Amino acid sequence: MIRGDVSPRAKDHFDWPLFITAALIAVLGVVNLYSATSVYQGVRAELYISQIYWLVLGGILGGILVAIDYRHLERLGYAIYTFGVFSLILVFIFAKDLRGSKRWIEFGAFRFQPSEFMKIFLVIALAKFLHDDPRSEGRTLKDLLVPALLTGVPALLILKQPDLGTASIHVLVFLMIAALTRVKWKSVLTFVVTVICALPLIWNYVLLDYQKARVTVFLRPEDDILKTGWHAHHSRVAIGNGGLFGNGYMKGTQNQFNFLPDQFSDFPFPVFAEEWGFAGSVLLMLLYGFLCLWSIRIASLAKDRFGAVLGVGCSAILFWHAFINAGMVCGILPVVGVTLPLFSYGGSSVTTMIMCVALLMNVSMRRYSVVPAPDRL
Repeated sequence: MIRGDVSPRAKDHFDWPLFITAALIAVLGVVNLYSATSVYQGVRAELYISQIYWLVLGGILGGILVAIDYRHLERLGYAIYTFGVFSLILVFIFAKDLRGSKRWIEFGAFRFQPSEFMKIFLVIALAKFLHDDPRSEGRTLKDLLVPALLTGVPALLILKQPDLGTASIHVLVFLMIAALTRVKWKSVLTFVVTVICALPLIWNYVLLDYQKARVTVFLRPEDDILKTGWHAHHSRVAIGNGGLFGNGYMKGTQNQFNFLPDQFSDFPFPVFAEEWGFAGSVLLMLLYGFLCLWSIRIASLAKDRFGAVLGVGCSAILFWHAFINAGMVCGILPVVGVTLPLFSYGGSSVTTMIMCVALLMNVSMRRYSVVPAPDRL
């Protein structure tokens, strides 16, 4: 039988620092979204309301995840992963083309992005694999072939949509988890050399023209400011305009005069930085820094290998999203479609990030548990 309730002992160890940090980021995100969409009329002007609904829905799903012992997921790991891959295949059948990509499956007024949830499904599958193979000696690339294949299948399907940013997140999550498996240095060197040698092939045969253009503009920002470089340029202008303490709430010129595109999804941070300045930006980044470090702490204190890998994987999702989004809006990374966790608008993105926090909460609350692992069916 599956015990879905939370034991009294687990309730006593509710992780308040994790919850409060995530909640603060989410609240700041809604406040920022109200300002970012104030330049619009109609549906977009009310995106902050939709964001609140998604936060509530995500909170309900997160509560369910916290209530069920995370060790039940180990038994269902590969089934959950298979469902995720199947949903990615359905994208190519049912998804509508939107701005040159197919990423969302629609059911009436409701739509979701399977690639977002696939990140968590991948982490669960990798955690199960490493839980079932608890060797302590150094691993070779051959030993990581199965988890690499588990990562490669969804990453390639997502890349085909095309969605380079989300596909990259899957690969980076795998690499962060693999780094904890004590890979032999010879294998690490072999991997690095192989990647470097493969870069010309990736450039010529994998990346699409618009993706190459983003990399080119990143290296030479002044070449195409009016087209491909527009997002990155005005993002940097907005951040610079903020100065030390910002221009004030809803007074950022780059947003209010509509120079900054996608300011509610991929570029909410420049809106925040222009209105609250360097001081506000540092505060937000400190919240993310604390969230990531606290998540790693949870993983390090987990009772078992499955919980530890689950914690590292969820930490990696939060970290790479925050790092890549902040990097691309500041001009230190190319522009890719990666959201800022719990801050950017997006139902699938917000729900996925809340599920990450919920899984971390689950692992954290049960590290003191004396209840034995659930029996396999």
